[in-house]
Amino acid sequence: MSIGTKIFSRLNGRLVGNDRFGNTYFEERRPPKGRRVKRWVLYKGIAEPSKVPPEWNAWLHHTVDAPLAAPDRPWIKEHVPNLSGTPAAYVPTGDERRGGTRRAASGDYEAWTPGA
Repeated sequence: MSIGTKIFSRLNGRLVGNDRFGNTYFEERRPPKGRRVKRWVLYKGIAEPSKVPPEWNAWLHHTVDAPLAAPDRPWIKEHVPNLSGTPAAYVPTGDERRGGTRRAASGDYEAWTPGA
């Protein structure tokens, strides 16, 4: 992120809060009449939109007026950003990166042979 973006955000934005990933959320201090307030996020590290947790995503998209509190339920998994392209990415069995072999499945393809 450029230094200009940080300066603009500090001068023209009102700090709303931070999330557990270190992202910082702002909204306009003085929105023009007739339109809603602009909201934006300054990402910590690489700008990756999947790093925004659901409670802040709802606020950014004007679904809610105030950021939601992260629900504390034992069955809710922790938010994980998109891991595609990283060593932690999901690789299914049968993929060449996992050896290229997998167990046979009932719906596996069978080649057609003429006259059979």
